[in-house]
Amino acid sequence: MRKKATISYDPLWKTMRNRGITTYELTVKRHFNKGTLYRLQQGENVNLSTIAELCEILECGIEDVVQIDLDCEK
Repeated sequence: MRKKATISYDPLWKTMRNRGITTYELTVKRHFNKGTLYRLQQGENVNLSTIAELCEILECGIEDVVQIDLDCEK
């Protein structure tokens, strides 16, 4: 039995809501790349340096940005 990792950015959207930061503010005021934001919205992979940048901007830990679930695969 093999485990497959599923990556979710749901914690990111929750953290942004809790801190009152919109995607507009993230891209315009905090100069976060719009293409990277689109990739996050689509659930695509991003570099760990991108996750670190979000943690700095949001002043949070990695668990507040990304969640990794291991699903059993037969």
